[in-house]
Amino acid sequence: MKKLYLLDDAIISPLGFSTKENIQSIREGNSGLKLQQRPEITENPFFAGIIDETLLNQAFSEIGSSEKFTKLEKLIILAVKLILNKNRNLDPTKTALIIATTKGNIDLLNEPGGFPINRLKLSELGKVVANFFGFAQTPIIVSNACISGGLGLAVARRLGNSEKIKNAIVVGADLVSDFVISGFNSFQALSTKACKPFSKDRDGISLGEAAAAIMVSTEKPEISNVISLIGDASANDANHISGPSRTGEGLYKSIQKALKEASISAEEIGFLSAHGTATVYNDEMESMAFQRSALQKSPLHSLKGFYGHTLGASALIESIITKHSMLNNEIFASKNFEELGVSKPLNVIQKNEKKEIRYALKTASGFGGCNLALVFKAEKQ
Repeated sequence: MKKLYLLDDAIISPLGFSTKENIQSIREGNSGLKLQQRPEITENPFFAGIIDETLLNQAFSEIGSSEKFTKLEKLIILAVKLILNKNRNLDPTKTALIIATTKGNIDLLNEPGGFPINRLKLSELGKVVANFFGFAQTPIIVSNACISGGLGLAVARRLGNSEKIKNAIVVGADLVSDFVISGFNSFQALSTKACKPFSKDRDGISLGEAAAAIMVSTEKPEISNVISLIGDASANDANHISGPSRTGEGLYKSIQKALKEASISAEEIGFLSAHGTATVYNDEMESMAFQRSALQKSPLHSLKGFYGHTLGASALIESIITKHSMLNNEIFASKNFEELGVSKPLNVIQKNEKKEIRYALKTASGFGGCNLALVFKAEKQ
């Protein structure tokens, strides 16, 4: 399998409208989660990371007319534009566009805002973004629950390996819509506090919205330090439509296959970016999969305490942060973690540290039993 090189990236979230701003906020321990009230959906307040649409429209007004696009479309277009700004010579007619999302424009069901009903379709979302920039190829839509953003990277790598593409922009995005809030509320999964992944007193997730984009290529760039994706695998545990495997089987298989493809052992993983949603069952499942994979000693964090669960964007955002952690030799604390609350031992990062990382593992899991593992390698001179 060919390597996939991770090049320029962009993150738009409540923490900032660039990767640099996002990383600085994480470094300083600042969270984008705030207390929200939606009495028409749930009587209990909950924490979520929601992007101020006024700020979004101000930023978008520099490149387009805000009223012509939905909030999600604006997020995606802004993220892609940041990538293109750094790659002025990139030809959109020869570059693949991969869009990862869980629910797309689902918010239009409640508030259509004058947009035609077909804008609900993920295929239409892809057309809107592609037409804005002049991408000639039909966008590839990846929608596989909460592994979608990371799976977009795996799809790009596999298309590159088959020589169908050389360069691609992978973008992931989702919103905190009424549909999403009511769905997780029906599971009684929303925490009344900012989420606390892997902690003993965790009681559910915090939601979030964001967009992330990254330029990738199968051709190694002419720079001295670069991060590459060298192993990827996904497996479905077929356990339940929403509940994860009680043994971590699907995630375990994903990790094993990704490590095998990367030709490295678990002991070589210097850092692990976990899914870490802070629900009782997800965190427990992950601890089992990590223990079965001999990863219990690897430094680990979840970024959900900063962003909340951004659904289809989450695994891509977390992969981008992992990339910069490897380039900058630093790993970040798992925000809101206190006392370990899973049955298997984990080495949860409790303070920011300087650490050289040669190999890192990113994992993600989602509804329907889907699981993903990505192995990254730092290639430095």
